[in-house]
Amino acid sequence: MKSMLSAISNALCRVTGRKVVAQTVSEAGTVVASRSYADFTPRVTFDIKKCDLHGLEVGPPLKAELTRAQGLEYYRTMQTVRRMELKADQLYKQKIIRGFCHLYDGQEACAAGIEAAINLSDHLITAYRAHGYTFTRGVSVKEIMAELTGRKGGVAKGKGGSMHMYAPHFYGGNGIVGAQVPLGAGVALACRYQGNDQICVSLYGDGAANQGQIFETFNMAALWKLPCIFVCENNKYGMGTSVERASASTDYYKRGDFIPGIRVDGMDVLCVREATKFAADHCRSGKGPILMELQTYRYHGHSMSDPGVSYRTREEIQEVRSRSDPIFMLKERMLSNNMASVDEFKEMDTAIRQEVEEAAQFAMSDLEPPLEDLCNHIFANNPPLDVRGTNQWSTLKSIS
Repeated sequence: MKSMLSAISNALCRVTGRKVVAQTVSEAGTVVASRSYADFTPRVTFDIKKCDLHGLEVGPPLKAELTRAQGLEYYRTMQTVRRMELKADQLYKQKIIRGFCHLYDGQEACAAGIEAAINLSDHLITAYRAHGYTFTRGVSVKEIMAELTGRKGGVAKGKGGSMHMYAPHFYGGNGIVGAQVPLGAGVALACRYQGNDQICVSLYGDGAANQGQIFETFNMAALWKLPCIFVCENNKYGMGTSVERASASTDYYKRGDFIPGIRVDGMDVLCVREATKFAADHCRSGKGPILMELQTYRYHGHSMSDPGVSYRTREEIQEVRSRSDPIFMLKERMLSNNMASVDEFKEMDTAIRQEVEEAAQFAMSDLEPPLEDLCNHIFANNPPLDVRGTNQWSTLKSIS
């Protein structure tokens, strides 16, 4: 009977566009209570935390409007990234995922908020903690999980692994600390050269913030007024070193000196979204680059080889989880303002778990790339160049 009622509900959704999201069934099998989308509050304006400013007279707004559709979309995005990372943790411990693996759980509001404020035609480049951005840039969970396990169905055909995933207008996943920042400025230079009104978001962590190439890039970007948002994801620890022990100044949003900066609550998806909108408008208006520091937190260690509790306590991690978890905060906002139901979130969670589990099964059963693919995708169309008299297809013989 319940399956028949579910089918009727789905049919009503197709015909009327008003899906039944919660219903109670009596013993006789009749529907005695139901709620449709029309019962929910369609939009709410929330107060959000004020950003700290550097070199700016006006900053992002102190209020953010959230529609029901946006809230559900942000929740689905963040929850999918969270479940995907937890599954990656499990597969790594089972030795199905090998090599480097840096997880993003805890920082989901950064990826979801930035993506909500820019266009898919805009550009984004990040460091090696890249799974979340790979997903928000349009790559499926299935392709991400297959890449993590080194299978040919992965987004980089199993050749990139955790740190090297790509998509249109998304340039990875970069393993060299801080190297993606000048690359991102180069993408922004191309945007300005082409005059296409696009911008580039160039992300790095607090651990990379002291790299010399970061400051060289700031200088060039400011001189050339590049449309680049430099984003420091400050998750409080660079590997196992706290920001207080690594940096004489932890005001990363001021590090651009002559570049304006804003410090943002990176655990609140609405704060990140509004700050990114502000930064994007700044860049598109021809004012040059801007720097955003997102104050966030990672629940896992630096990488899977780091338990994450030798330099911080479990109590510290649990306090952040209970006080400012980005997924929980958004969910509570929506529930307390009648923007969604508990059952709706439960259904969404179940569907996400199923999607991640199916992706993991594919990632474990898909074939590895064949050996003959090892040297493919190195050169575009031209034949390889000889380097010191040889190339990768040469048959080498020992003359000793």
